[in-house]
Amino acid sequence: MPQERLAADSGVDRAYLSQLERKQGNATVDLLDRLASVLDVPLSELFRQPEPGAKKLKSLPVGRKPIKKHR
Repeated sequence: MPQERLAADSGVDRAYLSQLERKQGNATVDLLDRLASVLDVPLSELFRQPEPGAKKLKSLPVGRKPIKKHR
């Protein structure tokens, strides 16, 4: 799910959601509950540790996508 959609559906600013993803902010229990609801997972899933030996997810590139010029 794109970050913009998750932010809009959970009623939080996309920049704040980005801070949470980068561990630069603190979410309230209420916000975590809304995120879990939007993602259709139990709240406890947001705290689950990966299984030992699980494949590590690849990080997304840092920064914004370049603006495409229309001709």
